[in-house]
Amino acid sequence: MLKAEMQNAGASDDILGAGLRQIQHEVDEAFDSFLPVPQDSRARLVEAMRYAAIGGGKRVRPLLVAATADLFGVDRHAAVRAGCAVEAIHVYSLIHDDLPCMDNDDLRHGKPTLHKAFDEATAVLAGDALHALAFEILSDHATSTDPFTRSELILTLAGASGMNGMAGGQMMDMMADEQDYDLRAITRLQQLKTGALLAASVEMGAVLGKVAIEGRSHLRAYARDIGLAFQIADDLLDREGDEAKAGKALRKDDGQGKQTFVTLMGADSARAQANALVEQAVGHLASHGEDAAVLAALARFVVERDR
Repeated sequence: MLKAEMQNAGASDDILGAGLRQIQHEVDEAFDSFLPVPQDSRARLVEAMRYAAIGGGKRVRPLLVAATADLFGVDRHAAVRAGCAVEAIHVYSLIHDDLPCMDNDDLRHGKPTLHKAFDEATAVLAGDALHALAFEILSDHATSTDPFTRSELILTLAGASGMNGMAGGQMMDMMADEQDYDLRAITRLQQLKTGALLAASVEMGAVLGKVAIEGRSHLRAYARDIGLAFQIADDLLDREGDEAKAGKALRKDDGQGKQTFVTLMGADSARAQANALVEQAVGHLASHGEDAAVLAALARFVVERDR
C-alpha cells in the first residue's frame, strides 16, 4: 500500500509540475503580448509592469482558472486570458503591498521589489495600470464572444478584488495592530485577503464553462478549503520557512506581533488543520474523477510548498 501511495504521489507531482510549467510559460507569453514597450515616455511604466508580471510567481491562480475551465472543455486560449486577468490583479496587489506605506518589503520572488528597482511613484502607477489591464482583458472579445460571460467574469473578479474581497482583507490586516482578532476574525480576514482571489479563479473557470450557479457549489467548497489551507501554509512558512527559498522576507508576523493561524492554534494544530482542509477540498472534486487530477494535486501543493 505504501508503494502505491508513493507512486500516486509521484504521479501527482508530475501532473502538477507539468501543469505549472505550462501555465507559467503561457502567462509569460501572454503578458509579453499584452505589454509591448511604447516608443515614448510611457516606456518606463510598461517596463515596470513587465518587470513585475513576467518571469515570477508560481501562477497558482491562472492554473486554477485553466484547470477548472478544462473540466468543462473550455478553449485553452480563453482560459489563459482569464487567468492572466486574475494574475494582473494579484501582481498589482503585491506591488502595492510591498510599498513603504504598506509592508515596506525589499524582496519579491528573489529580486528587488518594484519600488526598489524603479521608484515608488512608478510602482504605484504600474499597480494601477495592471489593475486596469485585468478588466481590459476580460472585456475583450478575444476572451469570450458571449457578452454575458464577459460580464460575469468582470463582476466575479471585481467583487473578489475590492472592499468585499482582497482590498477589504488587506485593510483588516492593516488594522490588526489595533484589534484583538480571534480565530473567527482571522479566518474572515484571510478569506478576503487571500481566499477571495483563489475562489474567483475557480469561479471564473466555471463561468467560462457556462456552468449554472447551482452546479458550482462543490467547486466553491473546494476553493474555500484551499484558500484557508493556503493561508495557514503561508503563516507556517512565515514562522518556519527559508528566506532563500521563499525569495522574500519572512518572520514579519512575529516581528509585528500579529495574530495568525499559527499564533492562535500552534504550529502543529495549524498544520493538521491545513492538511484536513486539503483532503476535504480534494473530496469535493470526487464527481470529476481523474479529470480533476490537476486541481487535486494543486490542493496538496498548497500545504507542501516551501515558498
